[in-house]
Amino acid sequence: MNTRIFFGKTDEAARLPIYMTTVGYWEHQYETERPEGFPDYQIHQIIQGQGRLSIQDEEEYIVGPGEVFITYPDIPHRYEPITDRWELAWVSFHGREASQLLAYAGITGSGVYKLRNAELLHALQQMLMRGEGVEDTLDADGDRDSSKHLYALLLDLKPLLIAAGSDNDEMERLKPVLRYITEHLDQPLSLKELAEVAVVSPQYLCRLFQKALHVRPVFYVNQERINRSKQLMFSERALRIYEVADRVGYENASYFCSMFKRHTGMSPERFRRLHGLT
Repeated sequence: MNTRIFFGKTDEAARLPIYMTTVGYWEHQYETERPEGFPDYQIHQIIQGQGRLSIQDEEEYIVGPGEVFITYPDIPHRYEPITDRWELAWVSFHGREASQLLAYAGITGSGVYKLRNAELLHALQQMLMRGEGVEDTLDADGDRDSSKHLYALLLDLKPLLIAAGSDNDEMERLKPVLRYITEHLDQPLSLKELAEVAVVSPQYLCRLFQKALHVRPVFYVNQERINRSKQLMFSERALRIYEVADRVGYENASYFCSMFKRHTGMSPERFRRLHGLT
């Protein structure tokens, strides 16, 4: 399939309950930045490669095959490729029933959604095929046909989409971060560093942790450090408190003792006595 774009929205089409404004396909999507948003709803389906989507400079996603990203009118957003080839198809649309049909599919705002399979959505494919043989703008018949396909596309989304905001999906996105924390507990770990592992903003990483684990990243890191310190006190009883602190990423032994008491209700020394480790 070659790069292409077709335009709709004749005067007659604008009177339809839902109508297509553009439909297209890019062999490689370049960076697009829209600080004022876009006037229409848009659905982008990723066919090959990966890209980064940012919505209102707060939420960041990595999107690839088997996913679509949806943007609502006038919502600031930006997307860019992060692989040599980022192939996608999209449709822009509007109309008085657009938001209701999206809501029927479980979509109430801009974001990323997973598809149950990676095949090009049938109705989107039909709209691209309908544009074959025209210069760049569909006629009235083409607009009506596109409206039918668009209606079918939005109805079909309900069984085809898995919301990216589900708890399971949030946990999947956090797995690389949790693994990184486990492997680097003996080192300083900043929120910025952890966000880079997840390829999201620090603010969005905090949201992921809250949704999936109901704690903030800093709390989780300290909790893991304290758990590791307990293991060390059992496995290497000769270690002094300051040595345990250093082994779990605390440069200051007093701060380690403070964190230990906050998470366990007792000091490290009392923990040792309680378990016969002295």
